[in-house]
Amino acid sequence: MSDEIHFASARDLARRMRARELSAREVVQAHLDQIDRTNPEVNAIVTLIAEDAMRQAREADERLAAGERPGPLHGLPAAHKDTHATGGIRTTSGSPIFAEHVPDADELVVERMRAAGVITLGKTNVPEFAAGSHTFNPLFGLTRNPYDPSRSAGGSSGGAAAALACGMHPLADGSDMGGSLRNPASFCNVVGFRPSPGRVPSWPVPAGWATLGVQGPMAREVADVALLLSVLAGPDPRSPIALETPGSVFAAPLGRDLAGLRVAWSPDLGGAVPVDPAVTGALEPAAKVFEELGCAVEEACPDLSGADEVFRTLRAWHWDIALRPLLDERRAEFKTSLAENIDAGRSLTGADLGRAEVLHTALFHRVREFFERYDALLLPVSQVPPFDAALEYPEEVAGQPMRDYLEWMRSCFLISATGCPALSVPAGFTGDGLPVGLQIVGPHHADFAVLQIGHAFEQATRHGTRRPPLAAG
Repeated sequence: MSDEIHFASARDLARRMRARELSAREVVQAHLDQIDRTNPEVNAIVTLIAEDAMRQAREADERLAAGERPGPLHGLPAAHKDTHATGGIRTTSGSPIFAEHVPDADELVVERMRAAGVITLGKTNVPEFAAGSHTFNPLFGLTRNPYDPSRSAGGSSGGAAAALACGMHPLADGSDMGGSLRNPASFCNVVGFRPSPGRVPSWPVPAGWATLGVQGPMAREVADVALLLSVLAGPDPRSPIALETPGSVFAAPLGRDLAGLRVAWSPDLGGAVPVDPAVTGALEPAAKVFEELGCAVEEACPDLSGADEVFRTLRAWHWDIALRPLLDERRAEFKTSLAENIDAGRSLTGADLGRAEVLHTALFHRVREFFERYDALLLPVSQVPPFDAALEYPEEVAGQPMRDYLEWMRSCFLISATGCPALSVPAGFTGDGLPVGLQIVGPHHADFAVLQIGHAFEQATRHGTRRPPLAAG
């Protein structure tokens, strides 16, 4: 029964609990058992509240028995990203500075999940302050890849992705500035979705009008990602950029005939990024899959000139706003690469920010015009397969040296700068069994269409059903 539960889809578990074929206590206990079996090897969940989770499950069962209408995520267990504030539960951001920090209240993404019926299991590991796409920190250590524990699980939502791959929970919340939902999903053979800015409103945040960083859903299947998005999305008066579309639109069936869809395939963004041959080889069949689904596929790429400068400038500005006072007080407790980013933000001038916004606007319009010709863009999620976990970041890709810990993520962060919705969906494996994800990008605010396209690819290929050996019960 436990094996059946911990790798069941979130939709199936929710349906069975509503029908009272399963209790929330059974579901939560099965996932706690799987955490006991697998977490010691991968270190995905860093704060576990097992007894409280069982209390939440018991109360959920009692409410259902009393005739209370269940929420869409009734009884589903999830551990929240350790940068997302959870009232009454330690939230550290992977930093010793916040080792004992316990927030008074949930932030909005957690608030919505709990209101929909999620049972909180604890917190998932992150890089220090979620900076970087490799999950390690001085407080909890390294999260390892479930498919090869000597490799990285990606980041910054690396703990969430590894936990999903191992069957520790069926749904997860994450965030994405330069690839932090997409890259770990690719590395761990799960699904991660970067929604359009404002689709999932964020609160509290210091810069409410900023659009580079977003929060969003992860799961093992696209339809489960859509289910979680149906809860996370929708307007909130506390977010000035929140989109008015209700989240309920994402609860609709994803099935769609892709015949006639115009699809652009770009294996290296028009030569703009180096890509490891192992990634290219794993993704080569993807274009043919779309042709077999009836799509018109051709190799093409939007002009992403200026996207690198836009991303780096706005990211440095973000870190300066968020962490400069703390860095000034406790610099010795920051990792060097993050301190350098904050210092770069400190040195920005008004002219620098103005130039970035002008470039950002020009980029938007070029990409908008590109999507007048195409319905979707396909490209690699990550330029490398999961790399040696002992490294901070890959120092070269396809023989080209990487100048810093951001350079190897350009296939993700250049897309972040466009503001377009982007999905990472399992797309195959390298010759030595490491997962590779396909990135599906859609036009401005076309979140539902991107999920539909990803769902069709997933159903045609079923790469996401391949489980890591260590997760077998």
